[in-house]
Amino acid sequence: MKALASPFRPMILPDSDAAIRAAATVILARSLPAGGSAVLMGQRGAQAAFMPSKYVFPGGAVDPGDHWAGPLPLAPQCQSRLSQSDTAPEALVAAALRELEEETGLTLRPDAAPLRFVFRAITPPGRSRRFDARFFLADAAGLACDPDDLTRADAELSHLHWIGLAEARALDLPFITEVVLAEVTNLLAGGTQPGVPFFDNSGSRPMFRRID
Repeated sequence: MKALASPFRPMILPDSDAAIRAAATVILARSLPAGGSAVLMGQRGAQAAFMPSKYVFPGGAVDPGDHWAGPLPLAPQCQSRLSQSDTAPEALVAAALRELEEETGLTLRPDAAPLRFVFRAITPPGRSRRFDARFFLADAAGLACDPDDLTRADAELSHLHWIGLAEARALDLPFITEVVLAEVTNLLAGGTQPGVPFFDNSGSRPMFRRID
């Protein structure tokens, strides 16, 4: 697969109005007592420059200071798949967990189950901000704190709450979040994933591929 640009030197494509920044998102999931699963989502502000008023998972752009010391909380296959670009897996994991802590106040224990790399998408052209986002699935059973204690969250997301997968589909979601949610629903139900889905809008035409 063709390598994409580092978060420290955002790529600017022909006929694009914005640089593409590397980003990372965490889909935090927990089992429900009555069966099924719930995910943690919040609503972006109405005045936000990117996806205003939409419900999203915690996440954001990779910062230059994002780095990870020690073994990555990733299965070898996930690390290999993440390595298929110029953005280091260490930076992506650090950004994902930093954003999770900032936007929700929640952190994972060192012995938590590894993150699972489940989706990648590049924002289409014509947007004021564009991202090359990697989505990680994390099990709330590995949290270092009470999953219902969201008092340490910053103000980035409002209406932050746990919501069942079926109910989440009825929220005002960005298109890509709808697609990712469907993928996660399948995985949490025990479905398989023949390669990580990748919505690639880096070229002149949108492409869909899978990262093996």
